[in-house]
Amino acid sequence: MSGLKRNSEQHLMLFSGRAYPELAHSVAELMGVELVPSRLIAYANSEIYVRYEESVRGSDAFVIQSHPAPVNEWLMEQLIMVDALKRASAKRITVVAPCFPYARQDKKHLGREPISARLVSDLFRTAGADRIMSVDLHAAQIQGFFNGPLDHLSGLPVLADYVEKKYCDDNMVVVSPDAGRVRLADMWSDRLKVPLAIIHKRHDPTQANLVKVYEVVGDVEGRTCMLVDDMIDTGGTICQAANALLERGAARVIAAATHAVLSGPAEERLNATPFEEIIVTNTLPVPKGIDIPKMTVLSIAPLLARAIHEVFEDGSVTSLFTNGANVH
Repeated sequence: MSGLKRNSEQHLMLFSGRAYPELAHSVAELMGVELVPSRLIAYANSEIYVRYEESVRGSDAFVIQSHPAPVNEWLMEQLIMVDALKRASAKRITVVAPCFPYARQDKKHLGREPISARLVSDLFRTAGADRIMSVDLHAAQIQGFFNGPLDHLSGLPVLADYVEKKYCDDNMVVVSPDAGRVRLADMWSDRLKVPLAIIHKRHDPTQANLVKVYEVVGDVEGRTCMLVDDMIDTGGTICQAANALLERGAARVIAAATHAVLSGPAEERLNATPFEEIIVTNTLPVPKGIDIPKMTVLSIAPLLARAIHEVFEDGSVTSLFTNGANVH
């Protein structure tokens, strides 16, 4: 049996795309259900085919798909999975996208640019999604792009529990790597009950607008500095921030981020920077061949499992932020 029954008319069914089935299996195991057997293949011309191998009629369907590179392939696969569920008469369809694709394209910086995060939201809706579930959106405004409920989960409790047990003391300070992450750092500061510092980047007026000066606002000398961000992509921002802190007398630097994208030079940069530890979650799989000995990967599966359980039972997703992330 692949579903969890709530009553005689509705039952929960979990579906996994091919991008990162290990995460979906972990969620299913925590919930005590099985993933629905599915046939997902890519034809020679790269077109994707989906077919579910048991009836999904009347189900409360949750489609779990991470979006590592190539993002477009896994996004298209998830859209096709949703369309197949809609045409097979699933009662409600929830897209579970732990790291929302195109989230960094949430507004126009220049003329003639797209707002791709809005387009992705529209595509999910057009395919047949009734609800979206995601973790730590790059910009909270994306919640308003989808014409329906969007559960914006936070990876902070997962990361902060680990940090609190291992590092938190009176000598710690939370640091925002740039002005855009001050709100996130403030939440960390409140959670850990430690001071907040901010790294301000500005152009050096003596250089040709290529070199930036990193000004640290706050007391970091002799302290354990906890750099926080929503994602680590190429590693440039967080590594430069770490070096700026060490130059200003920080005793040690730790980094925490929800999404480990780890593109391009990320491995080289992170290994070359003297971090004490880099803590991430598994909203995305670590790319093959990447070896970062100082990196610790925490499972986001308990948070997703609990959120799916709450949605299925018409409970409160908000309770996740006060009651932890264990499945009840």
